[in-house]
Amino acid sequence: MGYGLAVGLFREISIAQWNVLTGLRLTVFLLAPYAYWPALIVGESGYFIGLSFQCGPDYGMAWAVLNAIPSSLYVAPLMYWIRERLRPVAKDYSVDMGALLGGALLVSICVMSISMLLFYVMKLPPGYKIHNLELISRYLIGNYLGALTVTPLALFIHQLSRGAGWRVLYRRAVNNSVFFETAALALPVFAFLLWLGINTPPHAPMRQMVQVAMFLPVVWLALRHGSKGGAVGGTLASGAVMLLMPELRDPSTLQAEVVLAFAISTMLLMGARITALDGRAKREEYDIGMAYALAQRNVYIGEMQLRMTSHAVEQIQESVQMGFATIMGRLRQLQPAVDDRGYQRQARVAQDQLHRLADSLYPRALRDRGLLNALKDGTMAGLLEEGGLTYSCDLRGPLSQLSYTLRLTIYRIVWEAVAEACARKDISDIQLRIRGIHAGGRQGAIVSVHFHADPVRLKQARWDDLLPRIARSTSGLGLQAIRDRAGLFGGRTRTRAWSDGWRISALLFDPVLPSND
Repeated sequence: MGYGLAVGLFREISIAQWNVLTGLRLTVFLLAPYAYWPALIVGESGYFIGLSFQCGPDYGMAWAVLNAIPSSLYVAPLMYWIRERLRPVAKDYSVDMGALLGGALLVSICVMSISMLLFYVMKLPPGYKIHNLELISRYLIGNYLGALTVTPLALFIHQLSRGAGWRVLYRRAVNNSVFFETAALALPVFAFLLWLGINTPPHAPMRQMVQVAMFLPVVWLALRHGSKGGAVGGTLASGAVMLLMPELRDPSTLQAEVVLAFAISTMLLMGARITALDGRAKREEYDIGMAYALAQRNVYIGEMQLRMTSHAVEQIQESVQMGFATIMGRLRQLQPAVDDRGYQRQARVAQDQLHRLADSLYPRALRDRGLLNALKDGTMAGLLEEGGLTYSCDLRGPLSQLSYTLRLTIYRIVWEAVAEACARKDISDIQLRIRGIHAGGRQGAIVSVHFHADPVRLKQARWDDLLPRIARSTSGLGLQAIRDRAGLFGGRTRTRAWSDGWRISALLFDPVLPSND
């Protein structure tokens, strides 16, 4: 009953040059399950049986009998072949635009053939001459443009409303950029063209130019939003063209319809390609984001493993200290006058080496006192001071809001940069600057390490003692390790040199898991 009422409504607004009933029929038979098709045919036949009774005395009994048979009965086998072979609508309701346009053209030809047959069996006035080419073009373009007016937009709305109630559908429509830009930009353009066409004489060339110009917003929407924009723009454009039609069977309007049908078909095909490329780009972006997220999680897992190893080394250090104290206690009992200062010195060296090894695996200062204290007063500051180098640190911005993984990565990058500079043995002053930033909705940091060379202090550096201790806490890859760590967190690195020094800068962002839209 619902389909029958819809057929009656669409039939009332359909004309030979703009048969939107074909679009309704194509849409319903594309989406409705096969089990509903007999009911749809019965529902459509109700309207046409009534029309045959009403107009049969004027058009003849043969016309009344053929008209009482609904077009759906002829179209149904063709629609079955289209759905099974061309598959314009997939199981997930994605649309193959090429198959849809091909199916719309086949259905238009089928309905055109039925209309021509009805025209030939119709009782015509004496002396009426049939112009076959004009009728075929009018029926074919009218049916095809009617399908383009209804079906793409209906499929888009069906995709938008799938599995949603009225409230959810309303929110989706309000938040959809296609509808927003159509209402904000395309509708004013259509309104202006309509106003311009209405205020132009009916058969003036300017009016036909305005009708042809209706395809321009369709092109813009299709290039902006793909096939969805082309579907919305095509419906509005075809309706606007028909509103400007001065009279039925107007030849200039038919010419404008041909141009518009070609433009809508082209934009739908191009829009489908744009949509496919956009979807592929989004999938690639999501895959890249997931790869980055996986790599960042692996970095975190690796750091946690180093943390456990560092704890184990610290426990070994405590065991060594307790073992040494036990052995020295037993030794004093056996030889009270023994000089144990040499043993104690060797024990302290061993404990210091174990402590530095544990700290290089996982910095205790960063874990216990945070990034600021670890860089200002931690192991690296002490090593540089002992090695005769001048070191200063300046940290600003919301660094405490950064994730722990990113703060640990910053710490590692600083170590790599200092080790790379020390390996050249041409620096005496190190200035570290870290700035917390907020860009593009993400937290990040800019790490900048400045190296200067003072000839006097450069001679005071103790490289033989400093270099092995600095290198022990790095990967040994230098600038490549800095670039890799920065790239892993969506950033980049730069190096710049001048007369008395050079600089390494790195930009990093907090890891964000991508959303699968």
